[in-house]
Amino acid sequence: MEKITVNAVPVLKFPELEKLDFIKHCFSTREGGVSSGIFESMNLSFSRGDVKENVDENFRRIAAVMNEPVSNFVLSEQTHTTNIHVVSKEDAGIGLTRPKPYTDIDGLITNIPHLVLSCFFADCVPLYIIDPKNKAIGLSHSGWRGTAARMGLVTIEKMRENYGSSPGDLICGIGPSICQSCYEISRDVAEVFIREFPGYKDTLLKAKPNDKYNLNLWETNKIIFKEAGVKEENIILPGICTCCNPKLLFSHRASKGRRGNLGAFLCLTQSD
Repeated sequence: MEKITVNAVPVLKFPELEKLDFIKHCFSTREGGVSSGIFESMNLSFSRGDVKENVDENFRRIAAVMNEPVSNFVLSEQTHTTNIHVVSKEDAGIGLTRPKPYTDIDGLITNIPHLVLSCFFADCVPLYIIDPKNKAIGLSHSGWRGTAARMGLVTIEKMRENYGSSPGDLICGIGPSICQSCYEISRDVAEVFIREFPGYKDTLLKAKPNDKYNLNLWETNKIIFKEAGVKEENIILPGICTCCNPKLLFSHRASKGRRGNLGAFLCLTQSD
């Protein structure tokens, strides 16, 4: 991903997705907002103790980056599930201009232009999914639990069910998240991945002393996309780790939980 400043707000973008003229997207950084202290400065969480007025202003600045009003944003309600919400026109503003009517939503899909799908991160994996043929999009949050449960596949299946999306047509971006070198897990978590991804142990896990492992979430999500039928050349890796870059990006691990949230945003600009 590349760092680009839009309306005085630094964000990250996939150059490959910037070439698509029917979507717009970004991934926020810590920079360009008004929050202070552990939330400095572009915090996009209302639930971690920041001043609400500051978070509201931060969202207004992201809205200017996306060139859409805050009333067009639709926010997730993440609890490490694989639940997907099909976003319609009636959902516009959920989480910002009106309360969320749902709980336990870690993924959003739509084929409605100008609705900004919005998910939030601080080490977990953002999954951007674009269907150029049917003009549909999906955005999902995939931590280790979501990844073990194949959130990428679940999102693709939901897009197939609702929009006729075919995996062979999709372009999938894996957003900024924790890299393998930074992501230490316990044996019980490692065993989940050994069981769920047979034959990939040496690819996904690096053994450490004291029954610890380093897990490669980027490669795991790439495998999930490939097994779902996405072409390898259409899978984009982030190339940037949240934990390795704590001044630029919020990281739960690097900050020991004292942090705000980053946001992933994806929006159609035209329908089929």
